[in-house]
Amino acid sequence: MKDEKISKKYSCIATCPMRNVISHFANKWSMLLLVVLDEFGVMRFNELSRAIPDISPKVLSGHLKTLESCGLIRRKLYAEVPPRTEYGLTELGQSLIPILNQLTEWGRQNLDAVKSNVKKHQ
Repeated sequence: MKDEKISKKYSCIATCPMRNVISHFANKWSMLLLVVLDEFGVMRFNELSRAIPDISPKVLSGHLKTLESCGLIRRKLYAEVPPRTEYGLTELGQSLIPILNQLTEWGRQNLDAVKSNVKKHQ
């Protein structure tokens, strides 16, 4: 019985939320970008790069494209010289923020325990 439930819940590739939704933003950079955009509002590429200095421009660009393709952020390009591009959360992206805030709070509360356990297993 348990195997049947597990099989139905996770094995259907077409309907699995982990494979089809969460996997697109469930990484450290994408979640961090969403939280930063929530906190600071609309930002330009260089502002995001300064806010998260340990992300390379190539990786930042890739994650922004992925988040845009998922509908979590919007990109607005201004036809100016030099060109200006701004990024902000969409309504869908904003709906994810309370969940990310809960995850962030859990991380704050358990940071020392996680670090300690990681050290034990290295």
